[in-house]
Amino acid sequence: MKSVLLNGINLVCIVAKHSSLTSAARELNLTTGAVSQQLQAVEERLGFSVFERHARGIRLTEKGDKLVQSVTPHLAAIEDNVYKLTHVTDSKQIRLKLTPSLAFKWLVPRLDDFQKRHPEIQIHTFAEGALVDSESRDFDIAIDYGPLPYKLPQAELLMEESLLPVMSPGYFHHFSHLCASGTAEDWQQVTLLHDAMPWSDSAKDQEWKYWAEQHSLDFDTHQGHFFNRTDMAMSAAEAGLGIALARMALLGDELSQERLVAPFPAIRANAGYFIITHLDNPHTRLFKSWLKQQSLID
Repeated sequence: MKSVLLNGINLVCIVAKHSSLTSAARELNLTTGAVSQQLQAVEERLGFSVFERHARGIRLTEKGDKLVQSVTPHLAAIEDNVYKLTHVTDSKQIRLKLTPSLAFKWLVPRLDDFQKRHPEIQIHTFAEGALVDSESRDFDIAIDYGPLPYKLPQAELLMEESLLPVMSPGYFHHFSHLCASGTAEDWQQVTLLHDAMPWSDSAKDQEWKYWAEQHSLDFDTHQGHFFNRTDMAMSAAEAGLGIALARMALLGDELSQERLVAPFPAIRANAGYFIITHLDNPHTRLFKSWLKQQSLID
């Protein structure tokens, strides 16, 4: 009886997390109908309604909200302990998740140094998504980009970021007057290149809007070309498509080789890269220490 109720409460928490039977069913690999039936059985066992059904979906009742708030920390602790117990603590493999932009532009050029220092440790790098799901359990360490302060209090700041407008030499030749006057009207004439997803729930023009505000410029930043990765926007700038906001950590030799020019100073992004740890052992601690050392080199 107790195990059935615990499974039911876990189901309630999953549905509450998504606020959607369909999304919860997808996570559980069940049909929406099956989730609905199980939910009704849980409510009958509890003796009160956990969710209110309405035209736009479902929402927690007052009792349902109290239930979820009271059990969520305990379920998370159980999940965390099971994860640690089922993963060998002396494993010399580290599953690392991060964005493709940071992987290609920052991490990969440095990995040879780590391998030479610690050849016994294997780094399995996963960089398939433009955004990192930092709350997922399918990695040992993640590096996520986000605003300060970061959404997870246990995350460790790896490095703060700065934003730098960059463009091709040819594009700068046509718009060099931006440096002299740089009025809002002047900026309205250029093509902006965006990372449309710097972090989850951000506006598509988040970074350019922030840059304009920091320079007291009032022009439409919701124009130009939008990409789901910063390195793509930077490559588009190199191709002469417009002006991108490069992240300083992602710049390599583009400026020194004059493939890009940066006529404006960098500004603090009020955002940075954060380390999230799901497996704590001597090897992950060693890797995190190395990451922090690398962040100080540039």
